[in-house]
Amino acid sequence: MKTLASFTLLLSVALVSAAEPAGTPTTISGMKGTAPAAWVKEKPSNLLRSYQFKLPALVKDLADAELAVYPESTPKYESKFKEWKDTFLLPEDKTADDISKVSKLEVNGNMVHVLDVNGTWKYRERPRDPSSKEMLKADYRVVWYVLIGKEETTHIRLSGPKKVVDSHIASVEKWIKELK
Repeated sequence: MKTLASFTLLLSVALVSAAEPAGTPTTISGMKGTAPAAWVKEKPSNLLRSYQFKLPALVKDLADAELAVYPESTPKYESKFKEWKDTFLLPEDKTADDISKVSKLEVNGNMVHVLDVNGTWKYRERPRDPSSKEMLKADYRVVWYVLIGKEETTHIRLSGPKKVVDSHIASVEKWIKELK
Protein backbone atom coordinates (compact mmCIF):
# COMPACT_ATOMS: atom_id res chain seq x y z
CA MET A 1 0.00 0.00 0.00
CA LYS A 2 2.85 2.37 0.87
CA THR A 3 4.43 1.64 -2.50
CA LEU A 4 1.20 2.49 -4.34
CA ALA A 5 0.83 5.78 -2.41
CA SER A 6 4.46 6.70 -3.11
CA PHE A 7 4.05 5.87 -6.80
CA THR A 8 0.86 7.97 -7.02
CA LEU A 9 2.58 10.94 -5.37
CA LEU A 10 5.60 10.65 -7.66
CA LEU A 11 3.36 10.41 -10.73
CA SER A 12 1.38 13.50 -9.60
CA VAL A 13 4.57 15.54 -9.17
CA ALA A 14 5.83 14.40 -12.59
CA LEU A 15 2.56 15.37 -14.28
CA VAL A 16 2.48 18.80 -12.64
CA SER A 17 6.13 19.41 -13.58
CA ALA A 18 5.50 18.31 -17.17
CA ALA A 19 2.53 20.69 -17.43
CA GLU A 20 4.58 23.74 -16.45
CA PRO A 21 6.10 25.47 -19.49
CA ALA A 22 9.86 25.80 -19.21
CA GLY A 23 10.42 29.30 -20.59
CA THR A 24 13.06 30.41 -23.08
CA PRO A 25 16.78 29.84 -22.44
CA THR A 26 18.76 33.07 -22.88
CA THR A 27 22.40 34.16 -22.86
CA ILE A 28 22.99 37.77 -21.85
CA SER A 29 26.52 39.21 -21.62
CA GLY A 30 27.90 35.68 -21.34
CA MET A 31 25.49 34.71 -18.55
CA LYS A 32 22.69 32.18 -18.91
CA GLY A 33 19.13 32.40 -17.70
CA THR A 34 15.58 31.41 -18.58
CA ALA A 35 12.95 33.94 -19.59
CA PRO A 36 9.56 33.24 -17.99
CA ALA A 37 7.17 31.04 -19.95
CA ALA A 38 4.53 33.82 -19.83
CA TRP A 39 6.72 35.92 -22.12
CA VAL A 40 5.99 35.26 -25.79
CA LYS A 41 9.23 34.85 -27.73
CA GLU A 42 9.17 36.71 -31.03
CA LYS A 43 11.50 36.89 -34.00
CA PRO A 44 13.71 39.98 -33.41
CA SER A 45 12.45 42.87 -35.55
CA ASN A 46 15.99 43.84 -36.56
CA LEU A 47 19.54 42.49 -36.60
CA LEU A 48 20.60 44.55 -33.56
CA ARG A 49 18.39 42.44 -31.28
CA SER A 50 19.34 39.00 -30.00
CA TYR A 51 16.01 38.41 -28.24
CA GLN A 52 12.57 39.97 -28.38
CA PHE A 53 9.59 39.10 -26.19
CA LYS A 54 5.99 40.23 -26.02
CA LEU A 55 4.81 40.59 -22.42
CA PRO A 56 1.02 40.29 -22.55
CA ALA A 57 -1.22 43.06 -21.28
CA LEU A 58 -3.40 41.83 -18.46
CA VAL A 59 -5.68 44.85 -18.88
CA LYS A 60 -8.14 44.98 -21.78
CA ASP A 61 -7.63 47.73 -24.37
CA LEU A 62 -3.92 48.23 -23.59
CA ALA A 63 -1.03 47.27 -25.86
CA ASP A 64 1.34 44.50 -24.84
CA ALA A 65 4.75 45.43 -23.46
CA GLU A 66 7.93 44.56 -25.34
CA LEU A 67 11.28 43.41 -24.03
CA ALA A 68 14.18 43.78 -26.48
CA VAL A 69 17.78 42.66 -25.89
CA TYR A 70 20.65 44.43 -27.69
CA PRO A 71 24.01 42.63 -27.34
CA GLU A 72 27.42 44.17 -28.12
CA SER A 73 26.28 47.64 -27.02
CA THR A 74 28.21 50.58 -25.64
CA PRO A 75 29.11 50.55 -21.94
CA LYS A 76 28.84 54.39 -21.88
CA TYR A 77 25.52 54.40 -20.07
CA GLU A 78 25.68 58.07 -19.01
CA SER A 79 25.52 59.33 -22.61
CA LYS A 80 22.88 56.72 -23.54
CA PHE A 81 20.75 57.73 -20.54
CA LYS A 82 20.78 61.36 -21.71
CA GLU A 83 19.86 60.27 -25.23
CA TRP A 84 17.05 58.02 -23.98
CA LYS A 85 15.64 60.69 -21.64
CA ASP A 86 15.42 62.98 -24.67
CA THR A 87 12.98 60.54 -26.30
CA PHE A 88 10.27 61.69 -23.87
CA LEU A 89 8.16 64.85 -24.06
CA LEU A 90 8.64 66.94 -20.96
CA PRO A 91 5.53 68.12 -19.13
CA GLU A 92 5.37 71.83 -18.43
CA ASP A 93 7.69 72.84 -15.56
CA LYS A 94 9.41 69.41 -15.48
CA THR A 95 12.92 68.29 -16.36
CA ALA A 96 14.04 64.94 -17.75
CA ASP A 97 15.33 64.12 -14.27
CA ASP A 98 11.87 64.80 -12.81
CA ILE A 99 10.23 62.10 -14.96
CA SER A 100 13.01 59.52 -14.65
CA LYS A 101 14.80 57.46 -12.05
CA VAL A 102 18.36 56.14 -12.25
CA SER A 103 19.53 53.20 -10.16
CA LYS A 104 21.91 50.27 -10.33
CA LEU A 105 22.17 46.70 -9.21
CA GLU A 106 24.75 43.97 -9.27
CA VAL A 107 24.20 40.68 -11.09
CA ASN A 108 26.72 37.89 -10.65
CA GLY A 109 29.57 40.38 -10.18
CA ASN A 110 28.45 42.62 -13.08
CA MET A 111 27.00 46.13 -12.80
CA VAL A 112 23.60 46.89 -14.24
CA HIS A 113 22.73 50.56 -14.66
CA VAL A 114 18.98 51.24 -14.86
CA LEU A 115 17.02 54.16 -16.31
CA ASP A 116 13.26 54.17 -15.69
CA VAL A 117 11.18 56.87 -17.47
CA ASN A 118 7.41 57.55 -17.45
CA GLY A 119 5.43 59.87 -19.70
CA THR A 120 4.85 60.47 -23.39
CA TRP A 121 7.43 58.54 -25.40
CA LYS A 122 8.52 59.86 -28.78
CA TYR A 123 8.89 56.37 -30.25
CA ARG A 124 10.65 55.66 -33.55
CA GLU A 125 10.98 52.14 -34.89
CA ARG A 126 14.47 53.06 -36.11
CA PRO A 127 15.63 55.82 -33.73
CA ARG A 128 18.64 56.94 -35.78
CA ASP A 129 16.79 57.00 -39.11
CA PRO A 130 15.32 60.48 -39.79
CA SER A 131 12.80 58.92 -42.21
CA SER A 132 11.42 56.70 -39.42
CA LYS A 133 8.09 58.18 -38.38
CA GLU A 134 7.84 59.42 -34.79
CA MET A 135 4.82 58.19 -32.84
CA LEU A 136 3.76 59.77 -29.56
CA LYS A 137 2.86 57.09 -27.01
CA ALA A 138 1.16 58.68 -24.00
CA ASP A 139 1.35 57.19 -20.50
CA TYR A 140 4.22 54.88 -21.39
CA ARG A 141 6.96 53.52 -19.19
CA VAL A 142 10.33 52.54 -20.59
CA VAL A 143 13.01 50.88 -18.47
CA TRP A 144 16.50 50.49 -19.89
CA TYR A 145 19.04 48.15 -18.32
CA VAL A 146 22.71 48.45 -19.27
CA LEU A 147 24.39 45.23 -18.16
CA ILE A 148 28.16 45.66 -18.26
CA GLY A 149 29.38 42.08 -18.40
CA LYS A 150 32.84 40.58 -18.46
CA GLU A 151 32.44 39.55 -22.11
CA GLU A 152 30.24 42.34 -23.49
CA THR A 153 27.76 45.06 -22.62
CA THR A 154 24.10 44.37 -23.30
CA HIS A 155 21.22 46.85 -23.35
CA ILE A 156 17.78 45.55 -22.39
CA ARG A 157 14.69 47.68 -23.00
CA LEU A 158 11.29 47.05 -21.44
CA SER A 159 8.63 49.31 -22.95
CA GLY A 160 4.88 49.62 -23.05
CA PRO A 161 1.87 51.25 -21.46
CA LYS A 162 2.74 52.12 -17.86
CA LYS A 163 0.13 49.75 -16.36
CA VAL A 164 1.41 46.84 -18.46
CA VAL A 165 5.08 47.50 -17.66
CA ASP A 166 4.15 47.88 -13.99
CA SER A 167 2.63 44.39 -14.08
CA HIS A 168 5.78 42.81 -15.57
CA ILE A 169 8.65 44.76 -13.98
CA ALA A 170 9.13 42.29 -11.12
CA SER A 171 9.48 39.31 -13.49
CA VAL A 172 11.95 41.22 -15.68
CA GLU A 173 14.14 42.17 -12.74
CA LYS A 174 13.94 38.63 -11.35
CA TRP A 175 15.09 37.25 -14.73
CA ILE A 176 17.99 39.70 -14.86
CA LYS A 177 19.04 39.04 -11.23
CA GLU A 178 19.00 35.27 -11.80
CA LEU A 179 21.49 35.36 -14.70
CA LYS A 180 24.48 33.12 -13.95
